[in-house]
Amino acid sequence: MVDEPIVVAEALRKRFGATRALDGLDLSVPAGTVCGLLGPNGAGKTTAVRILATLADADSGHARIAGHDVAREPDRVRARIGLAGQYAAVDEKLTGRGNLRLFGRLYHLSRADARRRADELLERFGLLDAADRPVSGYSGGMRRRLDLVASLILRPQVLFLDEPTTGLDPRSRGEIWDSVRELVADGTTVLLTTQYLDEADRLADDIAVVDHGRVIATGTPDQLKASIGDRLDVVLADPAAAPGAVTVLHRLAGAYPALEGDRLSVALASGTVRITDVVRELDRAGVAVGDVGLRRPTLDEVFLRLTGRPAKAGTDDETGPAGDRDAGRREEVVR
Repeated sequence: MVDEPIVVAEALRKRFGATRALDGLDLSVPAGTVCGLLGPNGAGKTTAVRILATLADADSGHARIAGHDVAREPDRVRARIGLAGQYAAVDEKLTGRGNLRLFGRLYHLSRADARRRADELLERFGLLDAADRPVSGYSGGMRRRLDLVASLILRPQVLFLDEPTTGLDPRSRGEIWDSVRELVADGTTVLLTTQYLDEADRLADDIAVVDHGRVIATGTPDQLKASIGDRLDVVLADPAAAPGAVTVLHRLAGAYPALEGDRLSVALASGTVRITDVVRELDRAGVAVGDVGLRRPTLDEVFLRLTGRPAKAGTDDETGPAGDRDAGRREEVVR
């Protein structure tokens, strides 16, 4: 299919007993981009990734990776993907180099090719200094980076990152972000599930917000922020002037502002009100202000508006067999 997105999901449905994990999920990811999959705990993100990565079967619907049907051509799909999850799936008794060589052999590389690919990846991702140390002595960030590197043994066209930086310190998260940017610059497509909205904001070209098993909004981070409008903040010089200020802002914005102490805040449709108009009208009403500002909403505010729930960093407790998300996931992918 000409110019088909490299990742396509159409009306995916999946139930676990009485719980509907996916309810007609649609997704389209262009090649060479990062797609951030956002959603509350249990929204269906991990279930969707498992289906796309051939680790679970959908009850209905279709999915394709690089033009290959996930259900009918799983081997061809597995040859084109990599997967790194919330928990590093590396052997702590082996060295970093030993882990990568082992994964190379699991991917059916010859011994020489597995050694060559391990050395290449260790150098590229800054792990050479620790390559011959047991992984048990690695920091959490280093283990996660090694796990990410292991998913690149076969140079995947599509890399699934399921909560890759959960529990990491800011420096380690930054190192993972740098690695992801480098991969995308080389042409890899990344599907990233995360509850760290700053991570999605910094890395994702496009975002799909998932709730109750379906995609409820898509767009770039800026498009999603613009969709709920800007916010006007007015700090009053005298809180006693709040009633007059409320009247002015309601007339300009078409909505009543929220008052907290000496600050008034009201949502605006993008581009509908200029700060100069606000200052002029407040001055005409005799309202003295200490500060007036327009600001773009954060992804946290977008998330709250769309889902009715704040984003909560942590594990994505998808419904399904306990502990099945990462146990044996690498082995299943390489069969």
